[in-house]
Amino acid sequence: MEVQEPISDYGLLDLSKEYSYLDYLRWHFKERVELIKGRIYKMSPAPSRRHQDTSQIINFWFYEFFINKKCKVYVAPFDVRMPIPNGKKDSTVVQPDLCVICDTSKLDDQGCNGAPDLIVEILSPGNSKMEMKIKMDLYEECGVKEYWVVEPANTAILVYVLRDGQYIGLKPFIEGMAVKSELFPDLKVAVSDIFKED
Repeated sequence: MEVQEPISDYGLLDLSKEYSYLDYLRWHFKERVELIKGRIYKMSPAPSRRHQDTSQIINFWFYEFFINKKCKVYVAPFDVRMPIPNGKKDSTVVQPDLCVICDTSKLDDQGCNGAPDLIVEILSPGNSKMEMKIKMDLYEECGVKEYWVVEPANTAILVYVLRDGQYIGLKPFIEGMAVKSELFPDLKVAVSDIFKED
């Protein structure tokens, strides 16, 4: 079997080609990418300070809630290899901002191999189309039970729950409300706490 060299320059990739997880493991460049059904999606540059603040606050609440429970919480960068029904094996690797995994048999040294139970994506100006369409369709198809879309610009959180294989959107959670997980009913966070500014 031929050993292929690592790729250290993003510009050497053919963006019209389909790639696999084995290809993904050979990429050693500074750009962050995700692989969705074999196609490369370049992630936004380093997240803004507000994005990072929001991520840390949600992670704090999640960590506090899930400590001493069987579910594990992970923050990006953390590779999640998604199972594509009737698709090519190992053709999709994403890095959600946060994810909760309750079936720990899905965890290995490379990250998570299977759909997390809950995924949180925090929108940035450069990636809203990807989160709202491509990733939402992907998470629905792969069986992610609950999906939060956090919108710092609008200080709102949209929660989608999987019912009969399709996402159903709950009413938007805005300031003055507490966002509540349907999957984990005791997990509640005040929206104003998530978006509080220094």
